Amino acid sequence: QVQLVESGGGLVQAGGSLRLSCARSGHTFAAYAMAWFRQPPGKGREFVSAINWLDGNTEYADSVKGRFTISRDNAKDTLYLQMNSLKPEDTAVYYCAGQPWGPSSGNYYDLKGYPYWGQGTQVTVSS
Repeated sequence: QVQLVESGGGLVQAGGSLRLSCARSGHTFAAYAMAWFRQPPGKGREFVSAINWLDGNTEYADSVKGRFTISRDNAKDTLYLQMNSLKPEDTAVYYCAGQPWGPSSGNYYDLKGYPYWGQGTQVTVSS
């Protein structure tokens, strides 16, 4: 069974920073990409950022460009999201997602391309 475990969420004031982590464990899969999605209160889940697990190429939602940085440590099998200059509208449950090699490889923005998900970690930004 694939396990993705997020950590690092919490409460922070606007302008502050947080670093999320997502550790892969259990039955591993050959990842084409890993990504972060988020679900604000009362809204649907939305794409935040993705990284190609082999070459490190990254993709960001316009709303987080210049403020968030996605990275990975292949040796530790861990995904990160450094979030700076946080805004109240960044408040959401943040989910780590895994995209294996296959027909959906490279389709970063579509939730359906990610069969593996973590349990989520809450990020709350106060104004």
